[in-house]
Amino acid sequence: MSTNEQAIPGAADGGTPTGKTYTDMVIDAVNAEPGIVRAAVDTSRKVVSLDYDPDQMSEPDVVRIAQRLAPAMNQNVEKCTMLLSGRAAEAAAMKFEDKTRKIEGVRRATATFIGGIMSVTYDNRLLTEDDILRRVRALGAPVKPYIDPFDIARRGHREAMSLFQRVREWLETNHAEVVFTVVCFVSMMLGLLAPRIGLSPQVQTAAFVVAYLSGGYFGVQAGWQSLRQLTIDVDILMVLAALGAAYVGAPFEGAMLLFLFSLSNVLQAYAIDRARNAIQSLMELRPSQALRREDGETRLVAVENLALGDIIVVRPGERVPMDGTVTEGESSLDQSAITGESIPVGKKPGDTVFSGSINQSGSIDVRVTKLAKDSTIAKLVRMVEEAQSEKAQTQRFLDRAEQFYAIGVLSFTALLVLIPWLVMGEAFQAVFYRAMTVMVVASPCALIISTPASILSAIGGAARRGVLFKGGAHLERTAGIKIVALDKTGTLTEGKPRVTDIVPLDGTDEERINNLLVQTASIEARSEHPLAHAIVTEARRRGFSIKEAGAFQSTAGQGCRAQVNGGITLGVGNARYFEPFTCERLDEAVAVQGRLQDEGKTSVLVAEINESANTAKMMGVIAIADVLRPDAVECLRQFRELGIEKIVMITGDNERVAKAIARQAGVDEYYADLMPADKVDIIRDLAKRGPVAMVGDGVNDAPALATATIGIAMGAAGTDVAMETADVVLMSNDLAKIPF
Repeated sequence: MSTNEQAIPGAADGGTPTGKTYTDMVIDAVNAEPGIVRAAVDTSRKVVSLDYDPDQMSEPDVVRIAQRLAPAMNQNVEKCTMLLSGRAAEAAAMKFEDKTRKIEGVRRATATFIGGIMSVTYDNRLLTEDDILRRVRALGAPVKPYIDPFDIARRGHREAMSLFQRVREWLETNHAEVVFTVVCFVSMMLGLLAPRIGLSPQVQTAAFVVAYLSGGYFGVQAGWQSLRQLTIDVDILMVLAALGAAYVGAPFEGAMLLFLFSLSNVLQAYAIDRARNAIQSLMELRPSQALRREDGETRLVAVENLALGDIIVVRPGERVPMDGTVTEGESSLDQSAITGESIPVGKKPGDTVFSGSINQSGSIDVRVTKLAKDSTIAKLVRMVEEAQSEKAQTQRFLDRAEQFYAIGVLSFTALLVLIPWLVMGEAFQAVFYRAMTVMVVASPCALIISTPASILSAIGGAARRGVLFKGGAHLERTAGIKIVALDKTGTLTEGKPRVTDIVPLDGTDEERINNLLVQTASIEARSEHPLAHAIVTEARRRGFSIKEAGAFQSTAGQGCRAQVNGGITLGVGNARYFEPFTCERLDEAVAVQGRLQDEGKTSVLVAEINESANTAKMMGVIAIADVLRPDAVECLRQFRELGIEKIVMITGDNERVAKAIARQAGVDEYYADLMPADKVDIIRDLAKRGPVAMVGDGVNDAPALATATIGIAMGAAGTDVAMETADVVLMSNDLAKIPF
């Protein structure tokens, strides 16, 4: 194996307009080119390192791959996430979005005061994050830099603040709103009961003043922020109605109105915080220290001091401190907090582990592959934060309609005062009181408040189960899905070949079956072919010991042979491999092979070879296939119960295999022999019949995922391309999560 490093001219570590990152394109190149073994990216030096097999690929070919990536690197789109502080109508947030989109270099902008997040997608050739922050602030948006939960500098953030800054920060928290709401209620009740318990009128007035100040503080703040953006919201309606009630001599009714409105905001904030805290609590799963292996010894160090490539030791019962790859040892890990998988997952050398997982049995050594800020947990936290700014269509409609409705209510209230008072001659106080009553009743606050709270709560509830929606818009579109398209390999099927049939020609008793498997596995243990690996795995799963084979010979694309059982030569391969020999019972073996292939299975022939006589006696046939997931049929049944009208399977596999899997799964249609571009065309055709959800693994299916109404990536924990391309990310490989 050889390594070639190529500098990418003009490259930068960012996304492209299609949502793919620099790393994603390298992965795509690796998947497309035979001979590439591994790709590594150094974004600081703008260098891609490609490990390749020199027997299959020359160095000029590797250089060609790197040069082919260069033009794509010039499209550098990144996302800047900022904290949006203060309180205002969501219509004001949409004004900030519209203004920000007019900045040269900005591709997209989303904002929400309820979620407290503003995300801006921009061209990093024209803008930097500091430019975005400065120019968005100049538009009047109260934004500040997003604080990475894993940023070490955050620890000293609060200690460096002045008393005034601390008070100001506290006033922006939901804790302050809870305190103010309680004060409002206590003061309101004191004002109501003051005459009955012998308190003076001055005390009663003071109590109502305190109730108005505490209950209306956040409403005035939000209303003023909205007015600055030339929008009117329900906060302004509530404050004006309360002041009107006080003016007509009903201060208790006005205080009650402010209390109820403040309480509704507290309950909304509680629902949203539960969603956010459910994700941010994942950060607490990561240990603060790790046992690093240094020069044959272990030393306890802070995780911030770990570097890429460091080896850390994770003992039984401990949490994995950093994302990495197992280098030594085997164990089972409980990673339910990350992926939602209910049972522990076995890990061996070469397998990926996620920070926060619990090591349940053996000690393992892990090579660090991601720093804390780039870990799967950190990505989840940031993704959910950003998802809060991606509003559902219903929410956006209400946000826009709110200001027009508020203007209409204020105008109607003014007419209710002016016409009866000036035209009909009614008493002003009675007219004004009636108008205030209409203003309060006409407020749409319940609808305006419930929509974002329910959506964000749903995002959080799904995230706790390992299902990540990348915004309310995707959550809402899921309800309208009529067609589900599923990739075959790794989605409907297990994604790895497994022995399905062992057919000895001399009889099908268990002893002959086991003997054929053991002898074949002894030969295939010397081979690197995936089908050989499946046969060896099956023998070990059944508890058989693999015998040592000698004089191993392999013919690429056909088969191999070796000596087992004290010198007997056995051959394993396809029919072409045995063409040079005079074969006994070949027709019988080929007939069995054809039957198995009709069932969508790949099969190999096993024969005893006499090299001196140039003969081969067929012993049996072993079939290998990527089998249907055990829960696939049940999953499809649930789809139909949910109202899905059509279920389609799309695959790059051949027609025979696709037909067999489609029949077993019970899909309505299937399409085989598809390239990635063909899958996109199929999704577009299906979309003409109705909204389509595409389910895939997030790498080879990335174009189709991006094309579908909803793209769902399965088993995407730690997979960058899945997280960025799909609209919904299933952290585990559990098919049952999709109907949920």
